[in-house]
Amino acid sequence: MNIYSYEGRNIDDVKEKALSELGKNEEDLFINVIEDEAGLFKTKRVRLEIISKEELLEYLKGTLIDIVNKMGIEARVEAKKRKDNFKFTLFSNNNSILIGKGGRTIESLQIIIRHIVSNKIKLPINITLDVEDYREKQIKKLEFLARKTAKEVLATGIDVKLDSMNSYERRIVHEEVAKIEGVHTISEGEEPNRYVVIKVN
Repeated sequence: MNIYSYEGRNIDDVKEKALSELGKNEEDLFINVIEDEAGLFKTKRVRLEIISKEELLEYLKGTLIDIVNKMGIEARVEAKKRKDNFKFTLFSNNNSILIGKGGRTIESLQIIIRHIVSNKIKLPINITLDVEDYREKQIKKLEFLARKTAKEVLATGIDVKLDSMNSYERRIVHEEVAKIEGVHTISEGEEPNRYVVIKVN
């Protein structure tokens, strides 16, 4: 994967030159703008660090395969890109190991990939990692749990504390309960045992 660097005094001129030489549209690239402040004896300079989204996608696919192979698992990776959102789905003959207990292994792999990206470019990119449709199933289960519990809280007037969840799972519950009038949610506890409480308004 290449990181292209361009410098100049005017950001628009530098960007135009970069896009022309790379033969790309701006939406196909991640562009990190670095401005060097003008000093007593030097003028202000602008530097662009540019990475192709397609190159980054392929680089991360290869990195994922390398990590999984070192775990002793053969897998293929399906990658999808939508604007600044990357989704990688792993398919293997040993999905249970890749998922891990309660999804911990897949969560750790996702953190590693995000860390690699943050080291490469200083721009916010949303990266999601899944094993077949594990996360999709989990989302549907959490949404069902949130709706079912919220209705119970409405019916009984008694607050309910759910089991501890990671931040991703808690966000799903918060968003689903927010669709239901008369109840709201709060997160309580300390990581890694933080949990959601569904309460009557």
